[in-house]
Amino acid sequence: MGEHAESSSSSEETKVSRRAPVDWRATGGRVASIVASIVRWVGLIFAALLVIHVIFTVGSANPDNGIVSFVKSWADSLALGFSDLFTPSDEKLRVLVNYGIAAIFWLVVSGILAKIIRRVGGAS
Repeated sequence: MGEHAESSSSSEETKVSRRAPVDWRATGGRVASIVASIVRWVGLIFAALLVIHVIFTVGSANPDNGIVSFVKSWADSLALGFSDLFTPSDEKLRVLVNYGIAAIFWLVVSGILAKIIRRVGGAS
């Protein structure tokens, strides 16, 4: 019975040693690619919220509507310092220019970050 136990353990060792080696570089590249894609999508969603706020403002949407107030609260947070960058007297023009610049900012920054993440992570 002791011989049987030894042959069983040696077959388990053989199974373990037959595993293919892990290519960590390729795995890191895939992870970097996924993270870069997430960063890109987040930037796109932020820019979309800002553009929707501009459309609601220029189109004179009802500010008491739940969707409009939800989008406005997010847009105000995402505009960072751009919400009062230019101060024309027309409210619609002010929102169009300032929040439009903020949307472009998010697209550019998320694109740059995604590219950096891909390069550092080894993804192509």
